[in-house]
Amino acid sequence: MVVPIILQNGSTYNTERIINEILVAPVMIRDCPTHGFFTGQNCSVCNAEGKFIMNEREVGGLGRKMALILRHKPEKFGLDMDINGWVDVREMVEAIRDKDRRMHWLRPHHVRAVTETCTKGRYDVRGDNVRATYAHTVEIELDLPSDETPDLLYYPVAPEELQHYLEHGIKPGDRKHVHLSKTVTSAASAGHVHHHRPAIIEVDCIQMEANGDTIYHAGTTVYLTEEVEGRYCSQIETEHPDLQACISLWEEEEALAAAEEE
Repeated sequence: MVVPIILQNGSTYNTERIINEILVAPVMIRDCPTHGFFTGQNCSVCNAEGKFIMNEREVGGLGRKMALILRHKPEKFGLDMDINGWVDVREMVEAIRDKDRRMHWLRPHHVRAVTETCTKGRYDVRGDNVRATYAHTVEIELDLPSDETPDLLYYPVAPEELQHYLEHGIKPGDRKHVHLSKTVTSAASAGHVHHHRPAIIEVDCIQMEANGDTIYHAGTTVYLTEEVEGRYCSQIETEHPDLQACISLWEEEEALAAAEEE
């Protein structure tokens, strides 16, 4: 059952989309013979139970290793990555098994299962190769699509640093690109990992592209660019309904956590 959130102005806001964008915890993966890999107990299309593939712990463990290899340190596993970030799936599977004997069960179809069920589009499998679509700290050349960019994208910051970003723009920091979110909700979710109540910057993509900046579409809700000048940035007000819905969910989670500690 989806419970609507009551906002400060008295209006209600359906939480289903907000919850789907915020929840990122690993879940069990099964395989439907008709519709392929899915998460949870039953296929969302035909309700089949499907064949068990991985439990939550295994999904989380494999996901962390894939992130380390495909975003940051392929050399730690003795793997070669090409200029566009691709790594051979079978070689990666063998390297993970050699590095961690507890993952002796790992096969290429497990990598495909994690890739195909990731709602955020973190990974891409083509043929015998796999790559991360964003969040790289290694040097790669992007060959991602750069058309059909939304008019507006979003970026979370600490409230006390908001004015600095509005004046000086957004730089990539220790990553190779600035990561922008497709929605206020996904930006707030990303920002909440680091900040109690993140402020959200709205980026004018129409003006960016008109002035020659390129914006790449990476994951499902993630877009990449080299940097964002301050003139393209403005603040999303705290009263924005998507941000208010996120804050309400966070407050509910905090209240439940506090109650459990009593």
